[in-house]
Amino acid sequence: MTEPTKEFHALIERTTQAICRGDGAAAAACFITDGVYHDGFYGEFRGHDAIRDMVENHFHANARDFSWTLSDALSDGSLAYARYRFSYISKIAGSEGVRVFFSGIAQVRLQDGLIARYGEVFDRGIALAQMQFAPERIAKSLARWAAEEKQAHK
Repeated sequence: MTEPTKEFHALIERTTQAICRGDGAAAAACFITDGVYHDGFYGEFRGHDAIRDMVENHFHANARDFSWTLSDALSDGSLAYARYRFSYISKIAGSEGVRVFFSGIAQVRLQDGLIARYGEVFDRGIALAQMQFAPERIAKSLARWAAEEKQAHK
C-alpha cells in the first residue's frame, strides 16, 4: 500500500467511524474548513457546522446502529476512492426497525491531508425498497434524483 493510500485509508476510517457513532464534530474535523460532504440521500453539506448537523440531525435522526465497512482504498494524495458496505436500522416512520444494506463507492478529493469533497455512488432505490416504501414514493424519489443528475450534466 502506498503512503498516500495508507493516509487516506486512516482518514476515511476516522471519518466513517465518527459518523457511525454520531460524533458530528469528529467527522467534520476530517474536512477542510469549507469542505463538502455530498450525501446520496440528503444532498450537499458545506463546512464544519453543516457536516456536523448532517451527522447529528439527519443521519442519526433517521437511523441507528450504523455499520460502515471500507475496502479497496486507493489514493494518489489528491484524489481517492474506496468501496464500502453500509447498513443501518431505520427510524423513519413506516420502516422503523428495518435494517437497510447497500454497497457503494466513495470518491474523495483531498487537500492538506483532509477531505475537501466527499461524494458517493450507490443505488438509492435498493435502500428505499428495503425500507418498504410504496412504489409511488420510490418512483417520486428516483425521479427527483434523476432530474438532479440531468441538471448536473448541463
